[in-house]
Amino acid sequence: MIELKNVSKTFTLHNQGSAIIEVTNDVSLKVSAGECVALTGASGAGKSTLMRMIYGNYLSQAGEIRIGDVDLVRAEPREVIALRREILGYVSQFLRVVPRVPTLEVVAEPLRAIGIGAEEAEERAQSLLAQLNIPQRLWSLSPTTFSGGEQQRVNIARGFAHSYPAMLLDEPTASLDATNREVVLSLIEAAKARGAAIIGIFHDEAARARVCDREIDVSRFTPKAAA
Repeated sequence: MIELKNVSKTFTLHNQGSAIIEVTNDVSLKVSAGECVALTGASGAGKSTLMRMIYGNYLSQAGEIRIGDVDLVRAEPREVIALRREILGYVSQFLRVVPRVPTLEVVAEPLRAIGIGAEEAEERAQSLLAQLNIPQRLWSLSPTTFSGGEQQRVNIARGFAHSYPAMLLDEPTASLDATNREVVLSLIEAAKARGAAIIGIFHDEAARARVCDREIDVSRFTPKAAA
């Protein structure tokens, strides 16, 4: 479901004499349906950069990044938008939403985007918000006013609203108490059971051991000069 072949990434620092920084080199990996793979490695090894490349936020200089039948390295913008809407979900560490949009609409939006009716989408959103212990009195408010932990739970609810065939999870249990951490791990297990291919960054070692089938140390793809 997710496959990378010989992927490389460099950054050019135009404000520092156009210095070129090699971040990752010749990355190849494959994640099958129903499998969760953890990206590991020291801070600065390129885990988040690799996730952003898989999501299409960063463009690879070489190789292939295939999600199903789409190669993100060569895809047109409309193909990337369609992939994110229907196939590839991404739960980042930060909630980015339009201000003043109610929480219920924020969570329901991915379902509305694929043609699910308003009532069904809101029912799914309500179920997830309740499951993640977001009080009902907050559902009509913008999540931009919430605490960090509440925003993270809204982010997770939004990310799991649609049953994406492929998912990227960046520290999904960060900032969560034990009760909500358990809910999130259960959501990941349910996604795996329905066949989702998942790549995640988990600094929570117990969470990683529970939901991940294997680990890939991205440090081995870091160019020696940058290591």
